Amino acid sequence: MATTPTYVIVGAGLAGGRAAGTLRAEGFDGRVVLVDAEPHPPYERPPLSKELILGTKQPADARVFPESFYRDNDIDLLLGTGVARLDPARRRVELAGGGTIPADKVLLATGTRPRPLPVPGADLEGVHHLRTLDDAAAIRAALLAGGALVLVGGGFIGAELAASARALGNPVTMIELDDLPMRRVLGPGIAAPLTRLHRERGVRVLTRTGVERIEGDAAGRRVRRVVTTGGEAIDADLVVVGIGVRPNDELAARGGLDVGDGVRVDARCVTSHPDVYAAGDVARHPNPVLGESVRLEHFQNAQDQGIAAARSMLGKAEPYAPVPWFWSDQYDLNIQMSGHPRPTDAVVWRGEPDEMRFTACYLRDGVLVAAIGVNRPRDVRAATRLIAGRARPDPRLLADAGVDVRHTITPKEAR
Repeated sequence: MATTPTYVIVGAGLAGGRAAGTLRAEGFDGRVVLVDAEPHPPYERPPLSKELILGTKQPADARVFPESFYRDNDIDLLLGTGVARLDPARRRVELAGGGTIPADKVLLATGTRPRPLPVPGADLEGVHHLRTLDDAAAIRAALLAGGALVLVGGGFIGAELAASARALGNPVTMIELDDLPMRRVLGPGIAAPLTRLHRERGVRVLTRTGVERIEGDAAGRRVRRVVTTGGEAIDADLVVVGIGVRPNDELAARGGLDVGDGVRVDARCVTSHPDVYAAGDVARHPNPVLGESVRLEHFQNAQDQGIAAARSMLGKAEPYAPVPWFWSDQYDLNIQMSGHPRPTDAVVWRGEPDEMRFTACYLRDGVLVAAIGVNRPRDVRAATRLIAGRARPDPRLLADAGVDVRHTITPKEAR
């Protein structure tokens, strides 16, 4: 007599939540178990730095599905407990608190964790990362108390949080090692006007500056100031560190899977073991659009790859080949990026950066490979389709903001 198969999803973030929902939507009638050390059911992370800080959304609004969804679809949520070990050979996973779960197939959606700040005082009360619902709640409470915020790192999380904190009226200082915040992703031509906007909105931005140490109060418990590598002491009631993340691939490594800055998968989201899959921020997949293996830390990728992995587990695999896309909301700006630009790409500008309504289009040997738009979402949507088709737009038409991006290629290429 055949036994009912059990599929275990390790990691109850966006990728894990979407995968669980897809298994049921595609007709899987075996057992589905969703395991995570966090106590919360799957939720979306983009609101953490924006709506949840501002109070325009509540934690329940960020959930991938209503809590009743899991009960109604017979999905077992094991929250507040981690997985200690994968044992694909014996078809089981071992829980951190003891006990095992049978696992005919496993999906690793373990995500990432923040990089720690390796300086004295980084463990003081009031020093946070922004990765979880609980992090967002603690940061919002400190901001509502009127605290002065120091951001260590000027990436997108830091920039979004700076905008949210300024909207609440808090003093904000941003400390960035690079020449400009967000420069590594957006390049100097776009990072410069965005940095200028942050300064105009009251954020004190320190560039080419690091943190020497964080100092506490007389009791040595709670943060009071941040001392920079230049020797300046900056008063701080709250410090948020955002200096990048590391993939949570240790579980995979201990289970004998192929890892390397993430869990390596093929185009069907399958790891080096045929019954173990990976999706989301932790998965490194071959991307034919980019022509290289990549690990993407974007909302859209986590959602779409979670769905793709679930279909693959059911034998309905299609090659996962997305055009990378993400967005960031800062003040009244919507920033979107599609593709993966390189510093050596030729750039065609649509609009003017000083107007904060423009698109930068990146050409490599005449092929459109990326687009970054500020308050021009239609441009980026259209460019994404052209990037997927390796289109060669006419640069003169592309530079004309009055011409629809879709109409910048020849009729022959459009076919």
